[in-house]
Amino acid sequence: MFSRSLRVASRRVLATSVRPSTLPARQLAPAVSVGATRAYHEKVLDHYSRPRNVGSMPKGDQDVGQGLVGAPACGDVMKLNIRVDPKTNTISDVKFKTFGCGSAIASSSYLTELVRGMTLEQAGRVKNTEIAQELKLPPVKLHCSMLAEDAIKAAISDYYTKNPNAKPTNLAGTEAKTDGQLISDPDRDENARNNDIVLPSILSIPAVLMYSLQ
Repeated sequence: MFSRSLRVASRRVLATSVRPSTLPARQLAPAVSVGATRAYHEKVLDHYSRPRNVGSMPKGDQDVGQGLVGAPACGDVMKLNIRVDPKTNTISDVKFKTFGCGSAIASSSYLTELVRGMTLEQAGRVKNTEIAQELKLPPVKLHCSMLAEDAIKAAISDYYTKNPNAKPTNLAGTEAKTDGQLISDPDRDENARNNDIVLPSILSIPAVLMYSLQ
C-alpha cells in the first residue's frame, strides 16, 4: 500500500516538473527586433499610418493638373492632383494616390502638405532633398522623395498644358510630357538604383500600403 502511494506521488511530482510553464505569455514570447521600423524617423511613421490628403480630382477640370509618375528602381507609382486658383496662381487643393512602400506613402503625404498654398513658381522649385531631410529618409529610400518631386513638376506641367496663357514655371532638370507624365533624370534614377543594390534592405518598412490609382 505504501509502495503504491509512493509511486503515485512520484508520478505527480514528475508530471509537475514537466508541465508547461504558466507564466504570462508576454514573459515567454521571444524578443522581437524592431530595429528596422525604428530606423525610420517618427515623421515617416506618422505619414505612413495617417496619410494626408488621399484622393483624386477630375483630370478634365481646367484648373486641375495631374502628375502620374513611376520609379523604375522599385515599382512605386504616384498620382498627384493639384487644383490651381487662376487669379493668384496658387495651389488651393492637392490630392494623391500612391502604390508603394511606406517611404513612398510618407513622401507623397508630406508633399501635399508642403505645396498647398504655394504659387506654382514656388512649388516648381521643391526639391527631393527637402522632402528627404524633413522625413529623415535613409539613402536606400531617396528615390521615394525623387518620385514626389517628379510628381509635382508633372502636375504643374499638365496644368500649363491646359492653360497655355498662364505664366509658365521653370521646371529645369526635368523632361515633362503634355499628358501629365514625367520622365525622370536618368543619372539621378541610376544613383537611386545603385543605392538600392548597395545598402541593406532591412531598412524597408515591411508592410505595403496600396491605394487604388483609378
